[in-house]
Amino acid sequence: MDAEFMRLEAREIERRLEALRSDLDASGEMGGADSLRTTVGDPTKGLAIAARAADLVIAGSGGEEGGRDAHTAIDLGALIHAAGRPVLIPRDDLAPLKASSVVVAWKDAREARRAVADAMPFLAHAREVLVATVAEHEPDRAMASATDVVRYLINHGAKARAEIVDHREGEAGEALVGIARQIGADLIVSGGYGHGRLREWLLGGVTRSLLREGALHRLMSA
Repeated sequence: MDAEFMRLEAREIERRLEALRSDLDASGEMGGADSLRTTVGDPTKGLAIAARAADLVIAGSGGEEGGRDAHTAIDLGALIHAAGRPVLIPRDDLAPLKASSVVVAWKDAREARRAVADAMPFLAHAREVLVATVAEHEPDRAMASATDVVRYLINHGAKARAEIVDHREGEAGEALVGIARQIGADLIVSGGYGHGRLREWLLGGVTRSLLREGALHRLMSA
């Protein structure tokens, strides 16, 4: 019965994919024979494989994490770490991305450095870029690190400044989101941090907070 159910489900998925292809063909929005790639299988793995032919991956959050079907929804944490490309997670309401004001959630780690480089097309054209760093123990060292990033961004034409974000213990992600709202930013750039692997990536607290924040566009790299 399980095998028959899976066969019928795969047939239904293929039917919907064919209908989608027909709709796109009729609309004239297809850019060529290879512009739509479809597969039946694990959606996170399939999208990570397809990312090799892309500059940027755009993946919706699909609503609240607890309400998603693990078999049909993208696992954003796993995708960020597997794609090898920056991943843009749109706002829940799919409002257009303006990126005139951008917050960089800075932590002196490989993932954040990668995210800054990957986001450069947005950062260089923004009206304002705030490099926000959460200093838990050594504020002077954290500010020096963020200031280096500001210089790097300015050298690439960005209008950047640095700021240390105050936060209560365990609320760094919420503090970063709060400062984004204060300056009217609609994009936050961050590294995607993993804390090991069980069945999937176990994400750090800041990464989890940002993935849950559906009022902002988020660009993450790992």
